[in-house]
Amino acid sequence: MNLPRAGSGAAPAPGRGLLVVGDVVTDVVALHGSPLVHGTDTAARIRSVPGGAGANVACWAVRSGCRDVALLARAGAESADWHREALERAGVRALLAVDDEVATATVIALVDAAAERTFLTDSGAVLRLTAEDFAPPMLDGMGWLHLSGYLLFAATSRAAALLALETARERGIPVSVDPASAGFLAELGPKRFLEYAEGAELLLPNADEARLLTGLPEPAEAAAELSRTFPRVVVTLGGGGAVVAAGGRVTGRVGARPVTVPVDSTGAGDAFTGGFLAAVLAGADDRTAAAEGCRAGAEAVTTVGGRPPAWSPRRRPPA
Repeated sequence: MNLPRAGSGAAPAPGRGLLVVGDVVTDVVALHGSPLVHGTDTAARIRSVPGGAGANVACWAVRSGCRDVALLARAGAESADWHREALERAGVRALLAVDDEVATATVIALVDAAAERTFLTDSGAVLRLTAEDFAPPMLDGMGWLHLSGYLLFAATSRAAALLALETARERGIPVSVDPASAGFLAELGPKRFLEYAEGAELLLPNADEARLLTGLPEPAEAAAELSRTFPRVVVTLGGGGAVVAAGGRVTGRVGARPVTVPVDSTGAGDAFTGGFLAAVLAGADDRTAAAEGCRAGAEAVTTVGGRPPAWSPRRRPPA
């Protein structure tokens, strides 16, 4: 995708829209009621659904009331149309760069009887998003930029993410970053990640990521410590809700919404982020926004995959 670069004129004033720069993924979700048995068969219900942290956030932001949401991501040619259709049907403007050489990222999500998931990840085209795929006009009318931390784990996609972050800051548009994966974060190193995310207004780690980034065992302590570097920090705690911090101290705690029958926790954190950002763009304070995030997260665990439950495929994903 090669959109024209912005000229030397004054940047447009920030609007109320949300631009997510992140990823689209084909999720293969396997729900198994019994433990996996090595070396033989384990019965499971298996579905292929559109996913990806960035794409999920965008869809949940629309679901939570944000009327102008766009996603910049890179997808393989074999499934780009399928992913574009899914995003547009969810109300998201799909700014997909199409990769003719590498397939769309694929994640196999193994979901156990407690709805907890384990991922096997093939990053595919995600980490091939380039600086040339981003153009400053994508930020026109936007009041917020959200970056999926997955992009910071490889040099090519990192350049795209950091260009978007720098451009947003120049325009006075706040930026949030989701660390995205404790496993990949450990490989990159917390210090490097924090350096790359510098300049963001808001950090949205889960408890494991917050512990890893700070070395502190308690999520609340980690949230407070991270808020010495980032103006605002919200740490999600799964069934424990969320902790809000600013200025080096915890400023609020929000309880999780009860879920009677959890099905699949895939994308619950993305749903929280989408609900949180939609509320912030509507004028909510961080504690109120965190409550909206918990509402979205609770809804997410009642359905298979990481997207809002209203989504249903019109056709099967490409082979």
